[in-house]
Amino acid sequence: MRSFLGIAGLAASLAVVVPHAMAQQGQTFDIVLVGGRVMDPESGMDAVRNVGIIAGRIAAISAQPLSGHTMVPVAGLVVAPGFIDLHAHGQDSVSSRFQAHDGVTTALELEGGTANVSSFYDVRTGRAIVNYGSTVSHGGARYRILTDTTPEGPASVYGAASADAMRRMGALIRSGLDEGALGIGFGIQYVPGARREEILSMFEIAAEHDVTNFVHTRGFGRVEPGGSVEAVQELIANAAVTGASVHMVHVGSSSLGEVPLVLDMIAGAQRQGIDISTEVYPYTAGSTNIRAALFDPGWRDRTGGDYDDIEWVATGERLTEETFHRFRAQGGPIIVHIIPQDMVDYAVAHPLVMIASDGVPYIGGRAHPRGAGTYARVLGRYVREQSAIPLMEALRKMSLMPARRLERAVPQMRNKGRLRVGADADITVFDPDRVIDRATYAEPAQYSEGIVHVLVNGTFVVRDEQLIDGVFPGVGIRRPLAPVQ
Repeated sequence: MRSFLGIAGLAASLAVVVPHAMAQQGQTFDIVLVGGRVMDPESGMDAVRNVGIIAGRIAAISAQPLSGHTMVPVAGLVVAPGFIDLHAHGQDSVSSRFQAHDGVTTALELEGGTANVSSFYDVRTGRAIVNYGSTVSHGGARYRILTDTTPEGPASVYGAASADAMRRMGALIRSGLDEGALGIGFGIQYVPGARREEILSMFEIAAEHDVTNFVHTRGFGRVEPGGSVEAVQELIANAAVTGASVHMVHVGSSSLGEVPLVLDMIAGAQRQGIDISTEVYPYTAGSTNIRAALFDPGWRDRTGGDYDDIEWVATGERLTEETFHRFRAQGGPIIVHIIPQDMVDYAVAHPLVMIASDGVPYIGGRAHPRGAGTYARVLGRYVREQSAIPLMEALRKMSLMPARRLERAVPQMRNKGRLRVGADADITVFDPDRVIDRATYAEPAQYSEGIVHVLVNGTFVVRDEQLIDGVFPGVGIRRPLAPVQ
């Protein structure tokens, strides 16, 4: 079993990154970051070094002076691997600006995924500020196959798939994987008509292709059946039966008050050889569309929430029973304040848990603040203000762990999430004394503070805390394409 505890990998030789360089002595580098506190979660390096970059790669990490065409003094700042967000629904240029200001260099759409993998990559080529990528969407395949209606509503949401429908869904999933999708994305709670047999069959496809399933679980809360424990048991059982790997998204919002138990289950499954991992965003509210099936009748009993826990994103107002039903008929984004603070804190500090934003696109400047502030929030609040986790541990959760989650199936990720000679120059430089999130529920369109420089593949996208206009160094993160028959 691959470990996601970050202990494996510390054996990587420090000699690789201490004063060696790819270039000859006296080489002039494209960029040199001078005198920063270089922190690499893979090797454990934490030392003042100079970082030389050539052609988008890290070419030297040295205690000795380096010469470069562009010399950038970073004394007193932390030089870290760029943050990798495994759960970024905002795949547009506006979202990318907020992500870059938050230190993100790779933002991936892995939970929802896309129904058209080739198109997803084609439309972003040469236009991306940060690196991008996607899974193939189970929900998208379901929508394309199940087009009629049920008494409850659309068959793609509430309908049960026949054996033939599952076969055709599987063909669409396989096609997306052949086009380079990073895995299979599931929102099981959003499609309650999907029987366990259907989800199991998709895990079998993931196992055939040796990719990970990124899953929003079937249910949450303490009400059983249909609660958090049962939902996680489904993931563990499917992984055990098929041999597929699985990543449970947003353990905080999917587990609510059951976070410690769910994480104990995940840890136990790992000890038994199950390849399972998870993530959390550092906020006490989730966000979705008010029309989602999880708000079907009985939602208050299942979640323990009530109407006034729901915030209508467009206006910021809290809902009543009357406005809930009116807005549900209309449809639109909401923020749901139902995650206990102590459960969020527990998950953020837990060694098994990665950080991922679940950021959603901004509409008219309005959205959940997690799309703008997740990473600076961890660094500012959990590391500096609360001393809840050490800085190196936070960096591991935000860079190395996400890279390792993908790198077996996605060779590109072997050169991301770490600072070493030969790795991609995806680098975030921040001020540990100032870094903080500024986005709030009331004012979500606020850039994080203290993220001083961000480089994507060796190109500055943020310099001196200002976004660089007109540069698009982001590349598609993609599995190798299947050979043409």
